[in-house]
Amino acid sequence: MNVIKKMAFLACMVTFPLYLGCTGCSKEGDGEKEVKQEIPSTPVIIPAGGNSWIVSNPEQGSSMISDNGIAKWGDASAKIRVYFKLPKAGELHVALNAKVPAGTSKIKCTVNGKSEELTVTGAALKSTFAGTFTVDAPGYHFVELQGVEKEGSFFAEVKDIRLGGEATVGKMYFVNEEYYWGRRGPSVHLSYEVPAEAGNVEWFYNEITVPQGNDVIGSYYMANGFGEGYFGMQVNSDTERRVLFSVWSPFQTDDPSTIPDDYKIILLEKGDGVTIGEFGNEGSGGQSYLRYNWKAGNTYRFLLRGKPVGNDFTEYTAYFFAPEVGDWKLIASFKRPHTNTWLTHQYSFLENFHTETGAITRKAIYNNQWVRGENGNWYECTKAKFTADATARKESRMDYAGGVGDGQFFMQNCGFFTETTTIDSNHSRTALGVEPDVDVTKL
Repeated sequence: MNVIKKMAFLACMVTFPLYLGCTGCSKEGDGEKEVKQEIPSTPVIIPAGGNSWIVSNPEQGSSMISDNGIAKWGDASAKIRVYFKLPKAGELHVALNAKVPAGTSKIKCTVNGKSEELTVTGAALKSTFAGTFTVDAPGYHFVELQGVEKEGSFFAEVKDIRLGGEATVGKMYFVNEEYYWGRRGPSVHLSYEVPAEAGNVEWFYNEITVPQGNDVIGSYYMANGFGEGYFGMQVNSDTERRVLFSVWSPFQTDDPSTIPDDYKIILLEKGDGVTIGEFGNEGSGGQSYLRYNWKAGNTYRFLLRGKPVGNDFTEYTAYFFAPEVGDWKLIASFKRPHTNTWLTHQYSFLENFHTETGAITRKAIYNNQWVRGENGNWYECTKAKFTADATARKESRMDYAGGVGDGQFFMQNCGFFTETTTIDSNHSRTALGVEPDVDVTKL
């Protein structure tokens, strides 16, 4: 090659460099030019440990999802969804930060109905780009992962997913700490305003209706909360439901075994079939529950009595009315030491206590609240304040709502619905004007 031709060749190499990592080519005449396709940036890290659920079989989550992320993922039928709330519509770039302990795996990634497959390999964590997707509205969305092929025992261990693109520009919401509480989801409350003329409150009456499809495992639909305890109904498993009544000990501890004898809750009486025990982990005290297969769509009635009985004791008694039975049933009566009060702080709440169902919405109607004063008169409670727990207040989860719908109080949580109710907002329901149909003198 003469000098002139050699210089021309070198100039061509500078002008058209060869990209060894390119993903496409275009032909020009007798030569080829490699065109590098840049991988989009995915700077937003969504921890899998706090934002993932198995939607095909929620109970698998107990063995596959931990604070470290997704692991022991060997079931090809398992559909794993990682949730987050986006500030706007537009392009969404998705990458998977994962490793494969052995061999190579192929994983399907789906967003908003569009699926892409990616290949993950290597025993060290690395980010693998999954694809570019489009979301058509701001709000909650998810990346769904499903195993396609694997050479080893498991598809992958996933630490997090990584997002970028126009849809992530602005404030995003997802669980970034305290994964246990984040996966349970936000708890919501309604605190009822008691008419001043009621004076000392001796009785508190409430009704709950759980709409069809909202009786989700892990739900506690608490009807009659008060300053020293709570009373409501739960879904404990596929085969068990309970009516639960608990009274806190005045001794502050999460371990009931440490409560001194003179601070223990005293059982006075229990109803037929009711189990008595103690509870801990969120304060401690006396607990009672009736295993009862209550049904979604039916309205259940709750009645609580609280009154001081002298010698620094207050007595609390709970009654439950099921329409299938047609009569009031005693749950339990407890005596609380070092306490001299009537019923105070009347409220209700809705919570999920099972992490694996935190991606499923549950809702309940709370209606027809009344209190009966020491004076023997009934007073209707038509005003309530809506509040939520720390998980909602620090914006780890934004799927919560409550207030008034169709003239009745309601609460809703979990399931990643987009619209929320303002925390600490006040609400008023339609007055019914008909006193509870119960003769408390015969209970």
